[in-house]
Amino acid sequence: MPRMPGMTCDRHAVGCPPFHDSTSTGRPFYTRTGQIADSRERTTMTSPDRTTIETVLQRVRTADHAASVADMGSLDAFMVRDGVLHVAIATDRTRAGSLQPLLPELERALVAAVPGCTAASVILTAHRPAPAAPTPQTAPAPTGGGHRPLNLGGGKASRPATGPLPPGVGVVIAVASGKGGVGKSTTAVNLAVGLGLEGLKVGLLDADVHGPSLPRMMGVGGQPEVRDSRLIPPHKWGISAMSIGMLVDESKAMIWRGPMVMGAIGQLLGDVEWGALDVLVVDMPPGTGDAQLTLAQKTALAGAVIVSTPQDIALLDARRGVAMFEKMNVPVLGMVENMSYFCCPNCNHRTELFGHGGARAEAEKMGVPFLGEIPLLADIRASADNGAPIVIAAPDSPAGQAYRALAHTVGGALRRLLEQKKKAAR
Repeated sequence: MPRMPGMTCDRHAVGCPPFHDSTSTGRPFYTRTGQIADSRERTTMTSPDRTTIETVLQRVRTADHAASVADMGSLDAFMVRDGVLHVAIATDRTRAGSLQPLLPELERALVAAVPGCTAASVILTAHRPAPAAPTPQTAPAPTGGGHRPLNLGGGKASRPATGPLPPGVGVVIAVASGKGGVGKSTTAVNLAVGLGLEGLKVGLLDADVHGPSLPRMMGVGGQPEVRDSRLIPPHKWGISAMSIGMLVDESKAMIWRGPMVMGAIGQLLGDVEWGALDVLVVDMPPGTGDAQLTLAQKTALAGAVIVSTPQDIALLDARRGVAMFEKMNVPVLGMVENMSYFCCPNCNHRTELFGHGGARAEAEKMGVPFLGEIPLLADIRASADNGAPIVIAAPDSPAGQAYRALAHTVGGALRRLLEQKKKAAR
């Protein structure tokens, strides 16, 4: 029987101590160099205020003192985890090269300025300037009222979501699974933030109306701003994000039938001011029902990423997901094997709890690309609960590297799609 977290690994007999879940004080944390942090890095500390961090950004300057970090970028987000301060700085690609040499000095300054901070990790969320958005074709106003469950005020009439793409968005891709519980939302969040780290302008839409998890995983609190009856998506970790979970109480159950769900998804597509984006990543609800059909009808999906675990039961549902997108003429960008293997954090022994290689074999069988393997690690769960994707919280950990590799592969495919669109528009 496979051993789960809280049990010893297969090599416990040769001296490996029992593995503790991330809620224990013994949870390993990976530093920027990929090493497990020592006990000093797990010291509990009070979260710093934004002003303290921004003051440090103003103090650290280039060698010629011509510009500070604050002059070349802005504080995007920050969090504290096990005594380590994680900071994301938003900048553009032209300034990222000048900022990079300042990061070691900036990290030392942050440790000195923040009481109880034993280490700091700074990541640049560098975006290239977005191309000018083509003028969207005006669609006729809908004649029927339809289901509009989100009350955004009585301002201007809603922009219809029907049409090829939301205004200003280059491509839309879906992250989907045939069933729940396979880590689809975690994959979608880390993929979206990873694409942002690849230099793309990214939006993330949580279309799982019944089980919205994006606000918790992104660490976004409070309701988004409503301007002229349009939602302004909050910006964090280098991307824009929107979820119905930002509009309702976290404990409230969304007991809606299909028409209400479809109406809410239509509003999240048509009533959100996404601005200029290279890619909008849609975290689809599990299954193959109304929500998937609505998204395929409301917007032109450029591709879908299918998430599955290795065991046969999950692969059966993943196969249905691939078939659904093929019927809707949506290209499948590839399949990801999540929870592919478990590595003991004490001795690095690898255990294949749910089997291994099933998604790769299924992808080859169905003729779709295989995008990679994501390990099963307690730090992935802990980072999601703490509101910072693992690509931010522990970028050099095995999980952080796996998600970055996934984002690099998908990002390459998206750049080719964007280039093809650009050529076709000439």
